[in-house]
Amino acid sequence: MTRTGTTTADLRRALRREVPSTVGLLADEHDFTAMRRYRTFAFDDHPTYLRHVEALLRSLAARGGHTTVTLFDPEEFAAYCAETDLDPDDPTSRSRFTAHLAATGARVTYTGQPLSTLLPELVDTAVRQATWEYATTVLTTAGDCATCGKDIGRASFERAARLLARLLEAAGTGTHHLVCSVPAADDRLLAVLHADGGSPHTDIEDAAAAEFTAVLAAGIVLGAPGGLVLRTSRPGARDRLHGWRLTGGTLTPLTAAEVFAAYCTDARTGEPLSPEPGVDHLAAFPVTPDPDDDWTTHH
Repeated sequence: MTRTGTTTADLRRALRREVPSTVGLLADEHDFTAMRRYRTFAFDDHPTYLRHVEALLRSLAARGGHTTVTLFDPEEFAAYCAETDLDPDDPTSRSRFTAHLAATGARVTYTGQPLSTLLPELVDTAVRQATWEYATTVLTTAGDCATCGKDIGRASFERAARLLARLLEAAGTGTHHLVCSVPAADDRLLAVLHADGGSPHTDIEDAAAAEFTAVLAAGIVLGAPGGLVLRTSRPGARDRLHGWRLTGGTLTPLTAAEVFAAYCTDARTGEPLSPEPGVDHLAAFPVTPDPDDDWTTHH
């Protein structure tokens, strides 16, 4: 017993509540199968594994501590073990890699939500982080403009921020859902932003706005044929769809027919899709740059 009457066991339990826990999760069957090559990996099927992970999360939460979940990628794990000279077929190595992910990887706080809710959130968080990292790499490695000497990445980000501000200003009141898509390497960068438009300010989550702006700026740097779509909802009114093509650091408005074709065509097969009810496909409005914007002169 301590002088306050608290037992050693009580003190240790109190300390455990202050120690954060991180669980590395194999989100899909493919990743799970890749881990089965290791003799010390105990599970035979993914559904059973997920049930045990969920039970573990519940038990950790019951202790009152802080628990986060991160994506466990078998390929990254193998590379990490090779770089750090660890045996991948050792539970301690998996534990060390999970601790590494806790500091560097995408993670979600466990608050008792079922895996059916947590998994999509975790995957979305990982995709957003990868998109952010790729976009910022494009911006930071773009170099300086041969004409004006400015940092191209910084100038492109500032340009993208101005375009976004002008677009939301012109969009006016309503709930705005924006999607920016930019081709990059063998994939596409995709960013989503939700904003409540109105006077005098537009409500935008800072992190989401920065991610969206970075993807738009990466499209400007890459000179990629990207696109931006805006969907606006207002109470008692039909949703309004507008679209723009990203060309030469400028958002060029799409016609109503082009917006309709983009939304009513299956991107995978090219087959036509039925129009969504309650939605108007409209010609986009111009997104005018600042009067003193000399982007086209120097880039």
